[in-house]
This record gives sequence, structure tokens and C-alpha cells, in this order.
Amino acid sequence: MRKIFLAGTAMLFAGVGAAGAADVLPPVYAEPPVYEAPVQHVSSAGGWYLRGDVGYSWNKLRGVNFFQGGLGTYRAFSSASLRSSYSIGGGVGYQATDKLRGDVTLDYFSKADFRGSTRGGGAGGGACAVACTSSDFSGVTGISLLANAYVDLYKKGRFTFYAGGGLGGTHVQWDKLANTSCPDGGGACDPTQYHGGAAGWRFTYALMAGASIDVTCNLKADVGYRYRHIAGGAMFKSLTSQGYQGYHKAIKSHEVRGGLRYGFGGCADEEVYIEPAPIMPAVYK
Repeated sequence: MRKIFLAGTAMLFAGVGAAGAADVLPPVYAEPPVYEAPVQHVSSAGGWYLRGDVGYSWNKLRGVNFFQGGLGTYRAFSSASLRSSYSIGGGVGYQATDKLRGDVTLDYFSKADFRGSTRGGGAGGGACAVACTSSDFSGVTGISLLANAYVDLYKKGRFTFYAGGGLGGTHVQWDKLANTSCPDGGGACDPTQYHGGAAGWRFTYALMAGASIDVTCNLKADVGYRYRHIAGGAMFKSLTSQGYQGYHKAIKSHEVRGGLRYGFGGCADEEVYIEPAPIMPAVYK
């Protein structure tokens, strides 16, 4: 009996000693967690840019009048039309904020052909001694200098939709006007008369809308619409005096444009890495 008691007591103390030893051993090693620096996307608000554009304009000319020197009155053309033309230009601008930008542009539009006619008769000699109709041909070119402002209304991925407006002036240059009068009933026409064309600066405003596409972080493709309104003025000179005989009202253009903008102010969307907080060493108890 004594031997059994001593054996049980020994086994009990052996188990307690093993448990205590287990508490003293260090825990199994585990790799510390890996922390990645968080990323924040921010927009680059500022920066200069250059732009280049080409376009096609549908032009409209209304209110063409000519002065009848002998009668001392103005008379409207029976018909008057202005053909379409192309444009090419460029400019420099600045992105002030992520929503607002502005630029100054210089655009040349190619010659838009003018065709018109007048009716008259009953006075003077030649074909116009009877009822006659004249055919008038000319053309106009111009250079527009505009200061423009734009608001980026909505951005979705690589696309940005905008609207804007511009103010400035256009230097208009009319070609000489060729005027030929022919009797309505047929017969020989009067010799063609040539009137010198008028030139000068005209007040101009424009309204724009379109979308730009991010080709790269610095390069944007731009597709848009522009309405341009050029104030009226003199059109062609008088044959009998130093003044002008023909005048027109505003030249209105509806233009489809495409171009590129290259920015120098950095990428439009940059990744900024935030420095993570220091990791405290693990403490084992």
C-alpha cells in the first residue's frame, strides 16, 4: 500500500512540473503583419498648356444692303448667301483650378464665298434701262483673337465635359465684289464692275461646349462645338466715291472643332503615398 501511494504522488508532481515548464517556453514564432502605405488620388489643379485646333464652319450672312447713290437710299440684296469654310488656330492657356481654365486663341478661317443678287431698272442706261438682275460674287476671310474661359462641368474616367465663352475681335477681309447686271428678258449684259473690298476689326463673341479625352497624363484630345458671332460692317466700296456702298449685318458661324491640348503642369491625376505610422515591436509576456 505504501508503494502505491508513493508512486501516485510522484506521478502527480511530474505532471505539475511539466505544465510549469510549458508556461516558461516561448510561444511559436509568427511573422509580423505587413502594412501597405495607403494611396490617395489628387488632381493637379494648376498648369500652363498649349492648344491647336482645326474646324469646319457653316456660315450665315443676313441683312446685306447696298447704297443707291443716285437715289440716296439703301436697298437690300434680293438674295445673299455665305458658303462654308475651314479654320485652323492655336493658343496658350492656364488651368487655374480643377474646374476652371482659360486661354487666348488666334484662329484663321479660310475664304467663305459670297453669292448675291439685286433687282432694279428703269433708270440709267445699259441693261438697267429696263428690269434687270445683277449677280454679285465675293469672298471673306478673317483672323479671330479671343480670350476664353471654360468650366469643366463633369468628369467621368478619361472624359471631361465642359462649356465656355469668349470675347475679342475678328479682322475681316472682303475680296473685291464682282457685279454683273443682265436684263430679265434676255440680251447683252452690262460689263462687269468691280468694287474694292472692305477690311477691319469687328467685335466678336463665341460660345463653346464639348468634351476632352485624356490621351496621356499631359495630352488631351478635344472635340467640341463653337458658335461665333462677328459684328456687321462695311462690305465693299463705292465706284463713284471714296466711301463704302455695301454693308452687312453679323456673320454667324456654327463650327465643329477638334484639337489637342498639351499641359506642362504635371499629370491630371497623381498618386500620393501617405507615410504609414511606425510599427511598435511585439512584446511577449
